[in-house]
Amino acid sequence: MIRHKSANICILDLCDFVNCFTFEFMCYIMKFQAGISQHPYPKYIARIHRLCLSVLQVIYNYREKRTFVMKNMLNFKNFTADELMDILNLALDMKKNPDKYAHALEGKKLYTLFEKTSTRTFLSFTTGITELGGTYYNQLWKDSNFTLGEPVSEIKYVCRNVDIIMARLVKNETVELFGDNVTVPFINGCDSSYHPCQILADALTIIEKFGSLDVKLMYIGAKNNVFNSLVEFFAKMKKGTIYGLTPLVNNTVCGDDFFEAAKATGHYVELDPTMSMEEAKKYAKDMDILYTDTWVDMEFFNNPAYKQQKEETLAKMMPYQLNEEFTEGSKAIVFHDMPMHQGFEISQGVIDKNLNHILDEAENRRHAEKAVMYTLLNS
Repeated sequence: MIRHKSANICILDLCDFVNCFTFEFMCYIMKFQAGISQHPYPKYIARIHRLCLSVLQVIYNYREKRTFVMKNMLNFKNFTADELMDILNLALDMKKNPDKYAHALEGKKLYTLFEKTSTRTFLSFTTGITELGGTYYNQLWKDSNFTLGEPVSEIKYVCRNVDIIMARLVKNETVELFGDNVTVPFINGCDSSYHPCQILADALTIIEKFGSLDVKLMYIGAKNNVFNSLVEFFAKMKKGTIYGLTPLVNNTVCGDDFFEAAKATGHYVELDPTMSMEEAKKYAKDMDILYTDTWVDMEFFNNPAYKQQKEETLAKMMPYQLNEEFTEGSKAIVFHDMPMHQGFEISQGVIDKNLNHILDEAENRRHAEKAVMYTLLNS
């Protein structure tokens, strides 16, 4: 077995060899058995024959166990477009036929760890695993021993007690540390650079409302974890186009190379961040979806220590608010990953008009995450 850290995947590398070799080996054994009685030294040939049969049994045992492929979801890097589409199709089926999957993960234990605050991530994962027949064990980062010392041994200890882990963490490097050291599947519930589960929920909602992923989506706000995962998803799927208007750039691990590679696919268009909202309105009229997100990370929004930074950010971003004036003349629906700060990134009027779309998007977190958990535990 090979453990490939950068890919966060365990690969049994003899699978292809076994599939090709087994049939030929069986034919050889049958011919060999037929010729034993005519051989001048039948005892020696019989021993060789028994040895060959033992090898064949080992191969068959291996083939029965070879399907173990452990995969994590830190972001979308290690998933193909087909794999992501399979997850979305499974999520649609789980949502449509919940009884069909009521025992799908029976006996499986989910550990949820929260360093960042949460409503949707906590509820969607815990209700999701319960609906699939499993159980969950929740812990806050501040109440755990991850705060006290060497984290790798803590990670490995947790893995000995549960079947799958979801962690919502502040720093991307902590997520990577988990990905490099877990021995059970691990899901990034959100970090400073990526939010893959949110974007799968967005994609599920897009399919439900538009019939496919082939849409035009305009994101207006901060270049943050949600935006990074949206760009990564559209570039990976090669369906639809995301237009990014991001006057504010947060500190993430996604550098220029990340965005240049996405632009090269033709499915990400980076708009001039200095363009006026009048000019941006022209783009908005041609969109299917307008997407915004909080300008200030939720951990800092009500933190007095970040008051000055918050005020500076809000002053810079207020011209880019999604409000009635900006959306006038556009048939696009509005997405927001919540929690919303009405009067800042989005007006109360736009919330009222699009609340059902936004709540559908939030509910779909549960269905998308159920499909992710099932897929990772059955890969």
